[in-house]
Amino acid sequence: MGNEVKRSGFAVIVGRPNVGKSTLMNALIGQKIAITSPKPQTTRNKIRTVYTSDKGQIVFLDTPGVIEKAKNRLGEYMQQVSSGSLADADVILYLVEPSSFVGEGDRNIIARLKGIRTPVLLVISKADTVRKEELLPVIEAYRKMADFQEIIPVSALKNTNLDELIDTVYRYLPEGPAFFDDDTVTDQPVRQIVAEIIREKSLQLLRDEIPHGIAVTIEQMQERKDGNLTDIEASIICERESHKGIIIGKNGEMLKKIGTAARYEIEDMIGGRVNLQLWVKVRKDWRDSDTLLKNFGYQNEK
Repeated sequence: MGNEVKRSGFAVIVGRPNVGKSTLMNALIGQKIAITSPKPQTTRNKIRTVYTSDKGQIVFLDTPGVIEKAKNRLGEYMQQVSSGSLADADVILYLVEPSSFVGEGDRNIIARLKGIRTPVLLVISKADTVRKEELLPVIEAYRKMADFQEIIPVSALKNTNLDELIDTVYRYLPEGPAFFDDDTVTDQPVRQIVAEIIREKSLQLLRDEIPHGIAVTIEQMQERKDGNLTDIEASIICERESHKGIIIGKNGEMLKKIGTAARYEIEDMIGGRVNLQLWVKVRKDWRDSDTLLKNFGYQNEK
């Protein structure tokens, strides 16, 4: 068994916003790296996670959902991240929902994928939400539109067919050594994951009109000398004064809720106690400012 050929490569997860890409990737890795929320455009950067087994290593890339038309510089950035990731792929996991209706968004993605030579696996997510016999028309609808290498229904929630998906991905990877150490789970810095956790809690707790217009920056993160506590200072960036008031909430209640929810999860991730201080800052139209986008961590890798 020790002489078994190892396969290593990149698997890019693509699909419309809010189709469950981050949830699937977290389930495949076995721990939470990418933030999830019921709102579209939750993922803004390309997030790499690493799955290592005795067969080799899969580097999953979770990308922002493919947006049809960018409304600002942040949207353009997210489009570039999504397109650039396809060029890095050894295999593409194209995620769709279990519906036989193929909307315009998915038709556009399929048209883009047809121009790519990389093998494409059609992954029907959320398969636990429909009966097995209901999957057949879904498979048929997508089969008519493109020639997928494999079609695999999965449920990240119920852990259905995830092992089969992993085994299938390995079959399409080239032979070769691992890219990362065996114990690497992500190449994201801890500070970035902390910022994303705070943004996730904000997305989950705030009303609909604000979330797309917020970013989170970590001003300071330092473990105390005795090692018993990590001090984190972070700012939630919004675009309007009226948004600032909603994020803070009456008597600071909303900000307190966001802070408490984020602190629990950060403590769980780093395995220690956290003192989290949150501020809210207004940066008008930051999503259209190249400088601010860069400052907040949205910049294309050259």
